[in-house]
Amino acid sequence: MVTRGSSVEPRATTDPPKGAVRAAERRGYEVPVDQGDRGADDGYRGASGVAVDPRPRSRWRDRVHTTLDLIRANPVGRVTLKIAVAVVGAIVVTVGIALIPLPGPGWLIVIGGLVIWAVEFIWARRLLAFTRHNVQAWTRWVIGQSLAVRFLLGAVGLVFVAAVLWLSLKYSLGIDVVARVLHYLATH
Repeated sequence: MVTRGSSVEPRATTDPPKGAVRAAERRGYEVPVDQGDRGADDGYRGASGVAVDPRPRSRWRDRVHTTLDLIRANPVGRVTLKIAVAVVGAIVVTVGIALIPLPGPGWLIVIGGLVIWAVEFIWARRLLAFTRHNVQAWTRWVIGQSLAVRFLLGAVGLVFVAAVLWLSLKYSLGIDVVARVLHYLATH
């Protein structure tokens, strides 16, 4: 890992705040110099030991990554971060799974929990990449189909959502919407 003292290049504007760098260095922790020095060529490895692919990041993402690096530099901070990410991700995924049968963003919330887990866990990053790849492949396939096939897929999706909603209302709240509609049609 590149430390502040070993860099020959001038400091970039995306460096961590000076006070945080000095405090971390006083405690003996290694602090990355800037985001540009973290290419695969110089052997930079993330907290999990896997080579990190350098991508251009926005300013706020640089700050988040710098903050996470400073937290990970401290052994107690690293464990605390892992525990916090695991707990928050588990809560979000659990809420998402509970909302899947209901109409709404259940799967989106589950994927959001996966994104939270991906901050610290390699398996979550891989699962997220797999999910992203398959969703993009599905989208490309659907776009390549004729309009009739897309309407059919939409209709199947609506029928599925209606069936899940009906079964959820019937077995969780005891409301049989179909029976009530049929009763209403028969009496009016």
